[in-house]
Amino acid sequence: MEENSVSQHCELLLIGGSAGSLEVLFKLLPQLRPALPFPVILVLHRRNSAESSLSELLSTKSTAVTGEVEDKDVIAPGHLYLAPADYHLLIEKDHSFSLDDSEKINFSRPSIDVTFESAAEVYGPGIVALLLSGANEDGTHGLLTIKEAGGRTIAQDPESAQMPFMPHYAMTHHAVDHVFAPQQMVHFINNLA
Repeated sequence: MEENSVSQHCELLLIGGSAGSLEVLFKLLPQLRPALPFPVILVLHRRNSAESSLSELLSTKSTAVTGEVEDKDVIAPGHLYLAPADYHLLIEKDHSFSLDDSEKINFSRPSIDVTFESAAEVYGPGIVALLLSGANEDGTHGLLTIKEAGGRTIAQDPESAQMPFMPHYAMTHHAVDHVFAPQQMVHFINNLA
């Protein structure tokens, strides 16, 4: 399928990933056009121990205003938000964030499912969600919720993923509208408006 045929309006881009996803993001982010007219939220599985410099590292790869989410931050276009380690990231109806430290889901906190499901309630058909490399089932239920709400869902082509289980699991559970290799993702995102 040609990527141009699926390019459409986007109010919110969600990207979820786990093991192997940083490699894709480090290639993808520098190729995105400046001043994307929608916010981008990254939910990445990562350790909760040390002070994280991931946000700073991501900011070197993107022209967007990049930072780790703090409780009650208001979501704004042109920003790249990173879910903080050891918190679930929820989207509120007033388009702000809230952080939750309840139990892990799919052995993960932040859980991709939690953020995707929360965003689906608020942004509905305006969501584009992308699931990258990873080694567990997180993200599939969230993608299904987004699809039910009229949003669009994409999985990284498992053949291009360092850990293909997560995108493959989503595909086998019919949670994915499109399967893209990283370069196709760049083209698709740059054509969203």
